[in-house]
Amino acid sequence: MSDPEFEEGRLFIGGQWREAAKGGRTDVIDPSTGQVAGTVAAADETDVDAAVTAAREAFDHGPWSTTSPRERSRVLNKIADLMRENAGELTRLESLDVGKPVALCGPVDVRTAIEHYEFYAGLAQTLDGATRATPMNAFAYTRREPVGVVAAITPFNFPLILSSTKLAPALAAGNTVVHKPADDTPLSALFMAKLFQAAGVPDGVVNVVTGTGPVAGEALLRHPGIDKVAFTGSTAVGRHAAAVAGEALKPVTMELGGNAAHIVFEDADVEKAIGAIIKGFVFNTGQFCMAGPRLLVARPLHDTIVGILAEAVPGVPVGDPRDPATVVGPMAADRHLKKVEEYVALARQEGGRVVCDGERLDLNGGYYYEPTVIAGLPDDSRAVREEIFGPVLTVQPFDSEDEAIALANGIRYGLAAGVQTGDVARAHRVAARLQAGIVWVNDWAMLDPAVPFGGVKDSGFGRESGPEALASYTRTKSVVVSLG
Repeated sequence: MSDPEFEEGRLFIGGQWREAAKGGRTDVIDPSTGQVAGTVAAADETDVDAAVTAAREAFDHGPWSTTSPRERSRVLNKIADLMRENAGELTRLESLDVGKPVALCGPVDVRTAIEHYEFYAGLAQTLDGATRATPMNAFAYTRREPVGVVAAITPFNFPLILSSTKLAPALAAGNTVVHKPADDTPLSALFMAKLFQAAGVPDGVVNVVTGTGPVAGEALLRHPGIDKVAFTGSTAVGRHAAAVAGEALKPVTMELGGNAAHIVFEDADVEKAIGAIIKGFVFNTGQFCMAGPRLLVARPLHDTIVGILAEAVPGVPVGDPRDPATVVGPMAADRHLKKVEEYVALARQEGGRVVCDGERLDLNGGYYYEPTVIAGLPDDSRAVREEIFGPVLTVQPFDSEDEAIALANGIRYGLAAGVQTGDVARAHRVAARLQAGIVWVNDWAMLDPAVPFGGVKDSGFGRESGPEALASYTRTKSVVVSLG
């Protein structure tokens, strides 16, 4: 599906590939080498206005919003089919863009994105209203209608998955979309634009504008033609995005930062727990809003768990993401690597004991950091309470179930949490008390398009995935017909 237009990284607006109005370009860096892999167009306010205008025209006058749910379902399934046919190229682009190991990128990122389009293809045909019994001499019913033009703003860490969690339900409901991917990682979004077109998505229904957050992103947030904002990113930027949308009373979905607690009780299966713990903090090089970087361990198991991690973590394969043996690739950008270095240095200053690694890895000029385990930090440590967003695990002991829950809930984030226990009653009891949008028991990162996720507190609001996400891209209209 690749062609010179795509390789040049143009904007996709109204079904056409075009350069940015002012000719701006942005470098795309390969994080495994630190070298420029290519350039893409840098959109400004003029380009964003053109994209929103195209989406508005497609919604108000185009066929998509009035197309039958069955036809929209057919197109979404066609998108999934084309993604499968081009899975190799999607894997290559996502690995090049983010530094994801190809061994995980295909079976995790690409597969999950495909399944989102298939899931919402099925749900598209369930969009219906309901009749309501009333004492009035009238026939009352509800309709579920698309909200209109959606601004989908996605982050650098899971470009393909976190665009599918927005675009698939938005399209299934009949909306049109302007997608602004992260300026660091735009390649799969541009490639997907070609697949949308090939699948029969009408011109203007999906538009892709690449560029920086302060310019293109801000213009998109403030554009009066946008009816809903769907945002995934940092809590700081999310606060700003929600405030801007709130000024115009636009509905928003905010999936923001996280710093999940992973609780290991004394009755846990230690071998199974170790696997989940390591997966929970090294997956995607720790650049995962639902990672498990805060390990809370029952005191009788604490030293044992720390000792096992000290031996096991250095054996996790770190290296070139194109090597099939690699499990942990580079950080996505140099600034993210520097942030991790700063937090590990801070943890040392706060009294933390680095159990293993804790160093930058010099490899081909890329942005590598070795998975790191830190014990002995106090509860009020910044390295414990703040989101590091890298392959760093802090370990703290607890003495009771109540203390574990208090520690887990005692920070401002509430996106995910995990529980390791052999007691099924405890699993349900603790899960009910944890302040998080999703809780995993005896594993980590079990995700499926049917299962919603999202945050509480500073981790945001609204839900991605599941029927709940589809509902958020619709409005309910009531119709009351007099029978008198």
